[in-house]
This record gives sequence, C-alpha cells and structure tokens, in this order.
Amino acid sequence: MPLKQQISNEMKNAMRSGDKPRLGTIRLILAAIKQIEVDERVADLADERVLACLDKMAKQRRESITQFEKAERNDLADQEKAELKIIQEFLPAALDDSEIDAMIAAAISASGASNIKDMGKVMGILKPQMQGRADMGKVSGLIKAKLSA
Repeated sequence: MPLKQQISNEMKNAMRSGDKPRLGTIRLILAAIKQIEVDERVADLADERVLACLDKMAKQRRESITQFEKAERNDLADQEKAELKIIQEFLPAALDDSEIDAMIAAAISASGASNIKDMGKVMGILKPQMQGRADMGKVSGLIKAKLSA
C-alpha cells in the first residue's frame, strides 16, 4: 500500500478514536503532501517523495524543539515533540552509526572519492538510500571527516 494511503487510513483511525492531537498532526502531513502535489501538478506522489516531505517536516520539528527549549517555552517544545513522534511513525527505521559508517565507506569506494571536492558524488549516492532514515547534516559531517583524513 502506498505511504500516502497508509497516512490517510491513520487519519480515519484517529477520527474514529477521537484522538485530536494525532488527527491534527496527520492532517498537517496530508496538507504538506497535497501542497507538493499541487505545486508539481502530479496526481499522487511516489513514496520516495512522500518520505522526503516527512523527513523535512521531522527536521523542522527538531529545529523548533531546540529553539523553544532555548527560549524556555516547554509547552511549545512538548507540542513539537508530540508531532515529531507521530511523523516518525511513518518514516522508516533510523539507521544506527555502524550502518551509516558502512554505507558511507561503500559510497566513497563506489564513487572513487578521494578528497573533499568529491563530496557531492558521495552525497548523491547516499541521499536516496538514507532519506528519512538518518540526519543528512550529521551524515555530511561524517563524510567530510572521512574525506579530509
């Protein structure tokens, strides 16, 4: 079943159970997907594009949580954490550090990267594989460290 359909089914389940916070977050997800469909003039987004959208939403929530905690707005940070938890339910399981290191090493050898100038080649290989499964900012830092050494 396509990911968008799974999200729609979860929205129906949240409506039936009366879970308003979950329903609100799922509606935000579907609205973001619909906005991309309208902007790009496509009927249904592919799962990869839906994952990219979810990944972007999760990243926004993590950044918001950091900002709210700095401003000591724990009420808003808690709301963002709740939304992030729901968004992460639709993302694939996160990669652990050893898996990320192995994928980076494989991508570096596959692309023939030897210095920091070749970082774009490595990121091009890794981004589709890691989308929604790892923080790409962190991955970028790891690639820089390996190519600089």
